[in-house]
Amino acid sequence: MRRAAIERLLPAAYQRAAGPGSVLGALLDVMEALHAPDEAVLADVDALFGPYRTPDGFVAYLTRWVAMDHVVAAPRADAPLPLPVGRLRDLVAHGALLARWRGTPYGMRTALELATGVTGFVLDEPPDRPFHLVVRVPPAAADRLALVTRIVEAEKPAAVTVEVVASPADPEPADPGPADSSPPPDSGPSEPDDPGPAAGVATVRAVGRAHVPAPLPHDPPEEPS
Repeated sequence: MRRAAIERLLPAAYQRAAGPGSVLGALLDVMEALHAPDEAVLADVDALFGPYRTPDGFVAYLTRWVAMDHVVAAPRADAPLPLPVGRLRDLVAHGALLARWRGTPYGMRTALELATGVTGFVLDEPPDRPFHLVVRVPPAAADRLALVTRIVEAEKPAAVTVEVVASPADPEPADPGPADSSPPPDSGPSEPDDPGPAAGVATVRAVGRAHVPAPLPHDPPEEPS
């Protein structure tokens, strides 16, 4: 609030005494300076509630608004976050989507991919164990099993038991040894270069900052629980 606006709120006798160089005038200047930071916040208050505009220290608080605070699970307010703040912003931004699909395979995979930045989570339902779910974690996210477990426990249906296991890493190819330097025998016309992956092989698309792939159209519809 500007000094002139504050001064107009005072009785007439005080307004006459608040001239330049007076004690009351100095107090009004101090009041204006004290109001300035709060007014700056109020002028842009909507930024506090935007997941990609709010200060880093406010993101964890916003997870409570979208029922994703189990991801943080910090015993103290000053404890470090279990995931980068950018991924936490993604979870807040997709809070409505995750709430809609909570309790479904799509919802669980989406939450795990947003939190870890890794794709390739596999959800298995063993035929010999009804109401049981096995979540296989790709090797790239094997070091975050505690975070994955918290998300799985919150996203699974209440009547389902769950087991989180880390998938083994792919073995490294064996060293073929030194290559034979002799030229290969002539076998006729040379074959064209390898065209790359065969047609129809899908590539894994990484989760973007503000976009999550929709469920595949050929998948059966999954109603939110």
